[in-house]
Amino acid sequence: MANKQDNTEGKIIAVEEALGRTEQFIEKNQMKIIIVVAVLAAIVLGFFGFKQFYLKPQEAKAHAEMFYAEKYFELDSLDLALNGDGQHIGFLEVIDNYGITGAANLSKYYTGIIYLKKGKFQEAIDYLEDFNGKDQIVAPLAIIAIGDAYMELNNTDKALENYLKAADEKANNFTSPQALMKAGFVYEEKNDWANALKVYERIKKEFFKSQEGREIDKYIAKAKGMLNQ
Repeated sequence: MANKQDNTEGKIIAVEEALGRTEQFIEKNQMKIIIVVAVLAAIVLGFFGFKQFYLKPQEAKAHAEMFYAEKYFELDSLDLALNGDGQHIGFLEVIDNYGITGAANLSKYYTGIIYLKKGKFQEAIDYLEDFNGKDQIVAPLAIIAIGDAYMELNNTDKALENYLKAADEKANNFTSPQALMKAGFVYEEKNDWANALKVYERIKKEFFKSQEGREIDKYIAKAKGMLNQ
């Protein structure tokens, strides 16, 4: 009983000593602690102030500015979408003027697609790789487009790498089978029928509800036929 009481008293004394040392530390470093807390508070307040009073207005303005560029893109007026019409700016200027906004980021995607359509494949790759995609559809479409640009540059290895990456990027029944079909065609071009068969069978297994999935049997049969020759 005495040992138990001694242990309890010892623990209490240890806690009191620890509290005493903490108080001494705070008293000794009070000014430094106040400065650190003040700096952290300033950073937090500064961030919210920047977001609320600068970034949000910039975002709204940027989206308003790119409205006409998007319309021109939909009409396939690529030069006007890219460079503007004299009254309204194009995607390139949105990127330059509003670089930290989501609108500028999306403009990089549009710009990459425009350059791909115009046959400027390296420029397309540069903008599409700089695009930070989070959307379930647009993000993988950007990677597929990078693959397409590499195919046009006859870099089938990089094209294949991007098609396979796109297939797993936010996998869905629209972009994933599309990317896998392109990967299959690259494998066919390389006479790699075993891997072509693998991606076709993956479409049949995982994305059978897609348009590609409904037509995949003939590609599977073709790959198996080539392997059995």
